[in-house]
Amino acid sequence: MIKRVTTATFRKMKQDKQKITMLTAYDYPTAKIIDANQVDGILVGDSLGMVVLGYEDTTKVTMEDMIHHTKAVSRGTERALVVADMPFLSYHMGTTKSVYNAGRLIQEGNAQAVKLEGGREVLEDIKAIIKAGIPVMGHIGLTPQSIHNIGGYKVQGKTVEQAKRLVDDAKALEEAGVFAIVLELVPAELAEIITSQLSIPTIGIGAGVGCDGQILVSHDMLGLYQGKTAKFVKRYSEIGEQMEKAVSKYVQEVKQGTFPREEHSYHADSETIKGLYGGK
Repeated sequence: MIKRVTTATFRKMKQDKQKITMLTAYDYPTAKIIDANQVDGILVGDSLGMVVLGYEDTTKVTMEDMIHHTKAVSRGTERALVVADMPFLSYHMGTTKSVYNAGRLIQEGNAQAVKLEGGREVLEDIKAIIKAGIPVMGHIGLTPQSIHNIGGYKVQGKTVEQAKRLVDDAKALEEAGVFAIVLELVPAELAEIITSQLSIPTIGIGAGVGCDGQILVSHDMLGLYQGKTAKFVKRYSEIGEQMEKAVSKYVQEVKQGTFPREEHSYHADSETIKGLYGGK
């Protein structure tokens, strides 16, 4: 029987100085492949807005979108910890609504934890969700749901004031009870300082090698997303290019009549065919 990774596993991995691996997934087949290759955590990220649904940013993603995709990922996962993003406005209208929405991701989506963006401004929501028995992953630095407020996809924590705020936010999130914190687009030096001051793991994305673990958007690292990707993304494959070549070849062969061939076809016996014409 496969042993499931849990939030306790994440904490122990930090204690044992073992790096944590995470990737995003938004569908059953991708989750199944990722899970089979020993990734520790799968995030059903609201990044699905851009890479799957074609939105311009994450603010268009709804609870129904997140539940739908989390269900699919959960069905394809046996080992990895499945974390679901709480989308824009799902935790901004009072703690009762926040707990309800987090609960839907657990009950209907079958996630094992949820992720919220923000620091001290969302502490009450985080505490209420954790009190309800739902594990929470924090997320500070660049918070894509606040992209209009931030003014673009910019590195966060480059000034002393910003750096101090991020350190304070990280400590406040740990005190509130989150089991891990994503650090996005944070200078490597600052991310290492934050990581050293926490007993819970940090998961970096564009935050350097000093974090306890790393996460990437799977569509970015596989070359599936055709839009602009960030500096911190490493392309481990070019599956998008391979798909283009495959589709082009398919179209060409169908047009030329070279597909399907004999080995791709089924046949009826001669009596059946004769029967169509009255036995003639």
